[in-house]
Amino acid sequence: MKRSRYIGCLLLTLILTATLIAGCGDSGSKDIKIGMVYELTGNTASYGTSAANGAKLAFKEINAKGGMLGKQIQLVIADNKGEPSESTNAMSKVITQDRVVAVTGFTVSSCGIAGSAVAEANRIPFVAAATVNPRVTINDQTGKVKDFTFRACFIDSFQGTVGANFALNTLKVKKAAVMTDNSSDYSKGLSQIFKSTLTAGGGQILSEEAYLQKDQDFKPILTKIKAQNPDLIYIPGYYEDVGKIVKQARELGITVPVLGADAWDSPKLVEIGGPQALNNTYFTNFYSVEDKNPTSNAFVEAYKKEYGQIPDSMAAMGYDAANLLADGIMRANSTDPNKIREALAATQNFKSVSGDMKLNATHDAVRGVVIIEMKDGKQVYKETVRQ
Repeated sequence: MKRSRYIGCLLLTLILTATLIAGCGDSGSKDIKIGMVYELTGNTASYGTSAANGAKLAFKEINAKGGMLGKQIQLVIADNKGEPSESTNAMSKVITQDRVVAVTGFTVSSCGIAGSAVAEANRIPFVAAATVNPRVTINDQTGKVKDFTFRACFIDSFQGTVGANFALNTLKVKKAAVMTDNSSDYSKGLSQIFKSTLTAGGGQILSEEAYLQKDQDFKPILTKIKAQNPDLIYIPGYYEDVGKIVKQARELGITVPVLGADAWDSPKLVEIGGPQALNNTYFTNFYSVEDKNPTSNAFVEAYKKEYGQIPDSMAAMGYDAANLLADGIMRANSTDPNKIREALAATQNFKSVSGDMKLNATHDAVRGVVIIEMKDGKQVYKETVRQ
């Protein structure tokens, strides 16, 4: 009986010891887990897939050079499906179940806002790739900068201002119409900035019209706009809607320039709108492969080798966000969330694909805005406007 008790106690001790060893944390792990949450399905999957490809390339390159802190990066990938509620679920999973040390991802602002709330609640560093709404990094309730949320992209206020100034100074617009996606914080924010900047510069807003994502028939709205005879139509919407709107506008005989923003950037825009209809249209964007610098050139070659195609702006932003997060971890020389947060907040002279950038006091990237013109279905680089 005593022998049985002794053996039982010995087994219990061994089990407890093994459990303690297994629970000692990341220090004994061979890998560093990084979460990556993107819109891989749903209406904005074109953005998320490109950005995820850029991020995967960045992490692959880092691992090939020896990884971070002497360890390899292990990616934990989740799909937010382009929905805020799914973004909350995906972020919760990678943080609380998969136990990642930090997260990157997101190309849709409403999803990024939802994801950042989870990151903040769990005090886990989060670097957003292409979410331009100020509310991603600013707390709605307090108006204060979020502690653990950062982004690799510029924000709406700068992009909308650049778009309006381009309309005034380059396109010589005096009177404009604005079409806003009322179901999108992104679209509403950009419309507001564009309107205020254009009117401050001497322009006039003749018409303000609203639509909802997945609407199909835009001709009643466009007929009203045509009657106002504007010099330009501003549409800061997503490519799927924009393609249909521009196509229907041209069918109604509206020939004036159409201007938009980064959410236009998808190969599907031309498929939906048609190359001829999209002539005389422009949009502000994060990146162009024609905006040459050493980091961009190396990225384009590596991306073409990896995926067999030229990267778009979302791929570039996914690549930048992944490298920005990795840079913060390596400068922190730690996987401690507070140390990573401090390192990211101090980011200066980061080599992005569109040139040197830094993070400002609100954790937003200070970087250039690229202006693209559509010509016969091709993107043509016009200029880069820097902050």
